[in-house]
Amino acid sequence: MGHTCNSIIIKAPYDLIFDISNNIPRWTELFGGEYKEAVVVKKENNKITFKLTDKEGRTWQSFRLLFKENYLAYAEREEPKFPFEFMKIIWLYTPKPEGIELTWIQHFKMDPKAAFNDEQVEEFINQHSKENLKIFKAVIEKEAGS
Repeated sequence: MGHTCNSIIIKAPYDLIFDISNNIPRWTELFGGEYKEAVVVKKENNKITFKLTDKEGRTWQSFRLLFKENYLAYAEREEPKFPFEFMKIIWLYTPKPEGIELTWIQHFKMDPKAAFNDEQVEEFINQHSKENLKIFKAVIEKEAGS
């Protein structure tokens, strides 16, 4: 199984960080062009069902559970799951003296028929997560006036 964990400190109010980072349509901006489309399909209480389309044109659906009062968001890829057997994502928002630490944890298993194995995808996710977290930080801090 693959597992990644990456963090960054964002100097902005927690509410702003949580709200911007979980604004699915803004992911086309926040993920540095990784997604060419991010659309909310349905929103019920704290659950958001959404579709992402990457720059290669592949589309999949996921759901996201928002637990703002617990400083946490949880997501899973739904359909199609391929090239994964499963993909689970947790975002933690931890108050620190210097700001809010945003941590992305991804736990997954690649489908045996996929072109890449768990270790290769782990390396790819780690690289992109670090780059994307920097974009989240820059965008959010700019909006916060930090």
